Amino acid sequence: METEQTRSPHGRIPEGVGAGAPRRAPDRIGAGLTVLTERPVSLYAAAVLRIGYGLLYLAFLLREFPHRNEIWGPGSPWTPELAGQLLDQTGWASILTLSDSRPYFEACYAAALITSALFLLGWRTRLMSVLFAVMVASFHARAIFMTDGGDNLILLMAMYLVLTTCGRRWSLDARRVRLRASAGKAKSGSAGMDVGGLRHQLGVSRRTLTAVLHNCGMFVIAAQVCFLYGSAGLYKVQGGSWGNGTALHYVLNLDLFRPWPELSLLADEHDVLIAIACYLTVLLQVAFPFVLFGRLKYPVLTMLLGMHLGIAVLMGLPLFSGAMIVADAVFLPDGFYRSLGRLFQRIGRSAHVEEAAASPRVEPVLVPPQPAPSSH
Repeated sequence: METEQTRSPHGRIPEGVGAGAPRRAPDRIGAGLTVLTERPVSLYAAAVLRIGYGLLYLAFLLREFPHRNEIWGPGSPWTPELAGQLLDQTGWASILTLSDSRPYFEACYAAALITSALFLLGWRTRLMSVLFAVMVASFHARAIFMTDGGDNLILLMAMYLVLTTCGRRWSLDARRVRLRASAGKAKSGSAGMDVGGLRHQLGVSRRTLTAVLHNCGMFVIAAQVCFLYGSAGLYKVQGGSWGNGTALHYVLNLDLFRPWPELSLLADEHDVLIAIACYLTVLLQVAFPFVLFGRLKYPVLTMLLGMHLGIAVLMGLPLFSGAMIVADAVFLPDGFYRSLGRLFQRIGRSAHVEEAAASPRVEPVLVPPQPAPSSH
């Protein structure tokens, strides 16, 4: 945070100001601690994470609804007994292993669907974030060998979001707070001075604790994404196939990751583009943690968005790609989301005006006044 030097009315720096220049670093540290403890940051990004991961997991559960019993239920080849033995070794826990009955499993599955939907909408977000993390961890631990990178990332983000106040924006909780504020239902304290002072201190302590937990949670989420990209890029650098630009060629020819073989073969015909995509992937992942503090992050995030969309289409990994795209949203500032919301509002208003202009107008019919009946 930059600090302005105090100047005299004549434009000269007063005496003694230069002596305080070495204290700029402590001032910046103090300002950083003030931001950390007084105000939650990136509230819109936290809301995007909540909406994104709630929607992803809800879609995932709905997609696997016909196969739920074979994946997580009593009819799974990975039986609850085997799952319990593995959980004893790993230290994980799952509510799905508490009972082997089919009705209990169906109740848990319905609870997971409802929890994901309510977490997505932001209803009682503090409670729903805890329940969402419990559900994701339970389904993840129940069938550990059926998961992929997308499941792992959603699990980590669900646990991190418990620390955040991800319901402050774009949620039913935020709407309820606005309605209460507009209706003037805020309660005014009428207790004594001692009780009022105690309540004030408790309120300040609660806000400080909430801000610290939220900011630490958002920092951990950002650090997790940076570590994920950096480690993936450094791991690719060690491989010879990424160095000679042929890694994607082998990926496109794996039957396990070819949902549309014709499309994979069409993409594989362009050798030069395949090599460029290999080098660009490694460059973006390695450089990602170093471009987050400037405007260069916007084109990098755009190219990463295209890369993840390509993975979703060509490799058939929509859950992993969606989880990474949502995770990248943590690096966009709140001003970006506010401007995006204003853009959508303008588009909605313009569409409403065009619809109103296109609708036929009904001209009023003027009825001439009738003469009064004669008394004769």
